[in-house]
Amino acid sequence: MWMSIEPSDEELLAGGRAEDFGALYERTYPLIRAYLRRRAGARPDLVLDLLAETFAQALERREQFDPQRGSAVVWLLGIANHLFLDSMRRGRVADESRRRLGMEPIHVEDDQLELIERESASELLQALNRLPGEQREAIERRVLHEHPYAAIAEQVGCSEQVVRKRVSRGLSALRRTSEETP
Repeated sequence: MWMSIEPSDEELLAGGRAEDFGALYERTYPLIRAYLRRRAGARPDLVLDLLAETFAQALERREQFDPQRGSAVVWLLGIANHLFLDSMRRGRVADESRRRLGMEPIHVEDDQLELIERESASELLQALNRLPGEQREAIERRVLHEHPYAAIAEQVGCSEQVVRKRVSRGLSALRRTSEETP
């Protein structure tokens, strides 16, 4: 019997082919969008700009990804978080990567913005709350608070590898949940 094994997010990121990055985008877009919606609140225009720049930076800098430091999803969330914080300091979303890649600006109509606004920012929080406690805590500490794996391991009393596994499993579960949500 023939079984197809899907490549991991990390393999897709390292693949270097446009199709690989496209598949990674399709897999991770809902989770990154939900994260940015939670951070940006009721600012769908900001969310869309941050999403575009997050994936443009990821594409442009994919060779800098180091799987020893965390999963591809954690890396993408880190980019999104840094872009969000930078946009709060600067008062605008950086677009350098999009310009270097020759990406056209996204023009969003009012009805599209309204649709995004109707989506609840609590979806990510609800999905996080459905995770086992250890996974939720590991994701919150690593992704939301940007604590190093070693510090988390020390704080919760386990090995760094266990923390990495909890984050990875939790993010995989969140991704599956976001893919199932219409």
